[in-house]
Amino acid sequence: MLVGAHVSVAKGLIASLEYARDVGCECIQVFAKSPRRWVGPPPDIEAGLRFAEARESHGIRAVYTHTAYLINLAATDPEARARSIEALADEIVRGRLLSAEGVITHLGTDPLGDPEGAAKRIAMAVRDAFDIADDAGPGPDDTDRRRTRLLLENSAGAGHTYGRDVEQLATVFDAAPELRESLGVCVDTCHGHVAGMGLGTPEEWTTLIESIDTRCRPGALEVVHANDAVYGGGSRRDRHAWIGDGTLGHEPFAAMFTVLAGTGTCAITEMPGEVPVKDSENIRRLKGLRAQVAQ
Repeated sequence: MLVGAHVSVAKGLIASLEYARDVGCECIQVFAKSPRRWVGPPPDIEAGLRFAEARESHGIRAVYTHTAYLINLAATDPEARARSIEALADEIVRGRLLSAEGVITHLGTDPLGDPEGAAKRIAMAVRDAFDIADDAGPGPDDTDRRRTRLLLENSAGAGHTYGRDVEQLATVFDAAPELRESLGVCVDTCHGHVAGMGLGTPEEWTTLIESIDTRCRPGALEVVHANDAVYGGGSRRDRHAWIGDGTLGHEPFAAMFTVLAGTGTCAITEMPGEVPVKDSENIRRLKGLRAQVAQ
């Protein structure tokens, strides 16, 4: 299992790789454009290709991007829905340009309180976004285009947010069976914990992964957002804490490494605090737990 962090690209793509190497990342997550805007500047194709070529020399074995927070794939309003589809297509194009293994997205809100209907709207939006991205390009080549998956992230379960458990994520897979191999899953441990998901023991992690393999597809879990939680289990309050300092503690992350040892799954932290210590320290803690489990 690889360990890494969400890193800033504010100083440039190559600078993000240098930072990631220096804080001990083996994998990274980045925003391919501003997460708080619908539209970004045109993709810099040359910079993207240089990034894709340089990642191995910086020790980065996997790259994931995260979509903008504005996207709501479950939207019922036609204008919001259209903007979300266009924005997701753009994120897929940008992820492919970076040769990212995956693009991670939140699924949005279900204002009607109809999970099955929301899953169908999400599936249709994803299908349309892939179609637009396929027509738009760019991508290094057709192989890389197919390789960049869209990962569905679980929610903290607050309000009408969709995706609070594996069953809701799986219902999207079911609604778009032709895209099953193009989709994956990202489990955020803070979100899962505050939504009531059991993560404290190897047995609970085994149950979770078996559920994802059975209901989504085998090997669908590609990324764990390894975040401790400020608030308690079932609180539905999403606020991240450093590894071991929150209501999850060390045990769930040790259990994660126990069950996912030997896999290529990425544990990526998304931490508050000042750089570089917030990343170097949390990566150090995760690697320490991984080493303990391996003994």
